[in-house]
Amino acid sequence: TTDYDGGAYAQPYNGDKLRVLMVCTEQRNMEMANGKKFSTGNHPVEMALPMLHLLAAGFEVDVVTPTGAPVAIEMWAMPDKDEDVKKLYRDYAAAFEKPQSLADFVADDMTDDAPYAAVFIPGGHGAMLGLPDNADLGKLLHWAQDRGLFTLAICHGPAALLAAKSQAGFLFDGYEMAVFPDAVDKQTPMIGYLPGHMPWRVCERLEALGVKITNTKADKSCQIDRNLITGASPAAANNFGRLAAEALLKAAR
Repeated sequence: TTDYDGGAYAQPYNGDKLRVLMVCTEQRNMEMANGKKFSTGNHPVEMALPMLHLLAAGFEVDVVTPTGAPVAIEMWAMPDKDEDVKKLYRDYAAAFEKPQSLADFVADDMTDDAPYAAVFIPGGHGAMLGLPDNADLGKLLHWAQDRGLFTLAICHGPAALLAAKSQAGFLFDGYEMAVFPDAVDKQTPMIGYLPGHMPWRVCERLEALGVKITNTKADKSCQIDRNLITGASPAAANNFGRLAAEALLKAAR
């Protein structure tokens, strides 16, 4: 199960439909530093609990992957006794199997009047695959910032923010973030599920670009800095989802 709190909101958004664009990885296999392959994708809890909160708060969630290929999900981490999560995955099964293309969205739908309140990047080690160097994601993140939209990223999701790095600098230079700690990734091959050490380290890359990491543990920590909201781990998914939903509601009003 999870610690999802039920997603009750006294005054959910009821204006013209505002949407959240959820950018997911379509890549599954991560090659570790030792050459072994790790089956990854987006973490189901880090994707589901924020979605449940955003939906309960009255927002719509659109699903995209870089090319429109199916969303890669870490099914081994699915909380199969959590009925709220299981229902969400049934409801979104078609969207996860046939998501929209981020490339098409950037080419056709990234307009000044597009009805979006936020961009959401769920975690899972899969967020490190394909997204950090995706030019379309870089354009999307700059577009969101220019329009004052929120950017939401949890656990390893902030790795995808590296797509907003250019010769002009890093879009999130100077921001504070809660991110899955490199120190825990270093320990996991010995005590957990990773078959080897990471090919690169998320916090190390972000800190080199001017980011301040505010957590030291893979805990429930969340951080809001301007219109960027981040969370440290799967344990933060409920708190992160509520923090994001409440921030979007406040801005929408």
